[in-house]
Amino acid sequence: MDRGWRRDTRRAAGCALAFWAAATLLDLAAGTLTPVRAALWAALAAGLLAVLLPSRLSAGPGWLAARGLLRERRVRTDALVRVSRYGAGVAPTLLLRDADGRRLLLDPRVLAADPLLWHELDTGARASRAAGTLRGGDAVLRDLAARIDDPVARAVFTASGLS
Repeated sequence: MDRGWRRDTRRAAGCALAFWAAATLLDLAAGTLTPVRAALWAALAAGLLAVLLPSRLSAGPGWLAARGLLRERRVRTDALVRVSRYGAGVAPTLLLRDADGRRLLLDPRVLAADPLLWHELDTGARASRAAGTLRGGDAVLRDLAARIDDPVARAVFTASGLS
């Protein structure tokens, strides 16, 4: 389960609540607040919450899933066909595609923050590679592994006094 999901959800709710409070108070201070306008500010705050609400990631043997506000997307990590990276700027995104045609977009920072999710993806990708279904994305997975595994290994070695 995604360890940072609760924190990110609280932040999203805080931003939506702050927007609602600021808009309502400014409208009240201007003397233009009506029940219709109050409902409009509440609806806009709810829309902002829906946009900011993070997907909840979960993983198990051979699968990775992201549950959003309305639906869940799931891919089989043991039958991956392609792993692609989009964007090199502030928020790069991984696109995972499996042999059944399903796809999942995910933020690689979530994998870096939660080693258990990364372990499930890495194990599934190795199984896909061994089965011959993974046709693209080896470089992306190697880069991701270097970014996630190297600092973790270094921290373990330092903590155990082996460095």
